[in-house]
Amino acid sequence: MTSFELTPDFVEKVKQIALEAGDKIMAIYGQDFSIYDKSDSSPLTEADLAAHHHIVDSLTAISPLPILSEESAHIPWSVRKTWVRYWLVDPLDGTKEFIKKNGEFTVNIALIEYGEPTFGVVHAPAINKTYVGQVDVGAYSEESGIKTAIKANTHKTGEKWKIVGSRSHQSTEINKILDSLDGENELVAMGSSLKLCLVANGEAHMYPRVGPTSEWDTGAAHAVAIAAGAKVTVLDLNNPFDKDASPLRYNQKDSVLNPYFLVSCSHE
Repeated sequence: MTSFELTPDFVEKVKQIALEAGDKIMAIYGQDFSIYDKSDSSPLTEADLAAHHHIVDSLTAISPLPILSEESAHIPWSVRKTWVRYWLVDPLDGTKEFIKKNGEFTVNIALIEYGEPTFGVVHAPAINKTYVGQVDVGAYSEESGIKTAIKANTHKTGEKWKIVGSRSHQSTEINKILDSLDGENELVAMGSSLKLCLVANGEAHMYPRVGPTSEWDTGAAHAVAIAAGAKVTVLDLNNPFDKDASPLRYNQKDSVLNPYFLVSCSHE
C-alpha cells in the first residue's frame, strides 16, 4: 500500500499487532530465557527479538512508513532526519522488569509526525492491559476486551500529590522536585512506559523523569498521555514546573536519548 489513514479499523490493526507481539513475549516469559549484552550493556532477551520481528513485519505489511525500533537503532541520522512520518517501536520496554518477572513491561508502538507523537499503543501482556491514544481523538484502556475512556486527573489545591517514579532507576535529583511541591506527596513506583500511562489514566498527578531514556521508551505512552489531556515537557531541574517548558519532541537530533522530562496534569 502507498498510504494509510488512522481510521478506527487501522487503529485496531496496530493494536492487534501489539497484542500478538505480547503473545510472543509471554511464550518466552514463563520459560528459562537467554540474556545477551547489547552495546549499551542493557539486557536483551529472546523476547525482544521475537516481538521486534513480528512488529516490523506486520507494520510493513500495512503501512509504507519507515520504522525505528530499539532493535534497529543502527539506522543513521543522515537517513532518519529525512523522516517526516514514521513508526517508533520498543518491542519490549522494561527489560529489567521482564527479567525480574514482576510483569511491569510493555510493547510500545507509536506514530511520530513532524516530531510529535500522534498515536500510540502500549500493551502490558503480563497484566493483560492495553492503552491506546490518538491525539485530538482521545485515549482508552482495555482489559479483557472492555474499553474504558481515560483522562488525566486535575490536582486540586491541598490534595496529596501522587508522583510516579521508576522501580529500577532512582535518582537523588527527584527529591529536589518533590521538596518543591506544596503539600504532601506520595511516590508510586512503576516500571516501563506504564509510568506515563498512570498519569494518563488519572492514577497519578505527575511523572518527573530524571534518569536516562531513549525515544522509543516514551513515544507510544507519550501519545496516550497527550490524548488523555496530560502534558509531556522538557524538564529543567532549576525550574521544574515552568509553564512555558518546551514539549518533548522526537527525531530532532543524531542522538535518540531524551532529555529529562515531566509528565503532568493540570493544577487548580
